[in-house]
Amino acid sequence: MERLLENLMYSARWILAPIYLGLSLALAALAVKFFQELFHLLPHLLETAEADLILVVLSLVDMALVGGLLVMVMISGYENFVSQLDIDDGKEKLSWLGKMDSGSLKMKVAASIVAISSIHLLKVFMNAQNIPNDKLMWYVIIHLTFVVSSFGMGLLDRLGRDGKAI
Repeated sequence: MERLLENLMYSARWILAPIYLGLSLALAALAVKFFQELFHLLPHLLETAEADLILVVLSLVDMALVGGLLVMVMISGYENFVSQLDIDDGKEKLSWLGKMDSGSLKMKVAASIVAISSIHLLKVFMNAQNIPNDKLMWYVIIHLTFVVSSFGMGLLDRLGRDGKAI
């Protein structure tokens, strides 16, 4: 009975596979929005103000960072929790493939969230004259919360990796 239960629980990891496949669909949706934003910009490029252009470019960078985050979570999560990817020897292989455990994935996600939040905060600051001060304060507080959380997670990860007591 115990063996059956253990095999069932171990096989249940495959429930995650469609979730990671769903992330690839989310990546495709993000790519559509990226190019939609780009195609809206191009016809009006010469008449677009510099500040507006910078805001659009920051949005594109933001989407690229989210896309990279999706790829990391999708591929590393699949490899860590479902099954190793079998990439043919002749095919191009990502340098981090097979090297990112759940701890390092967590740190990459935290760093990506801080980067995305930084870009969002920069976009907010570029439009600061139209945003109430109390809202600006909350944007900064939320961003600093991400920064402090990421720093704390990194510190705990390093202490745990070095074998020091916390």
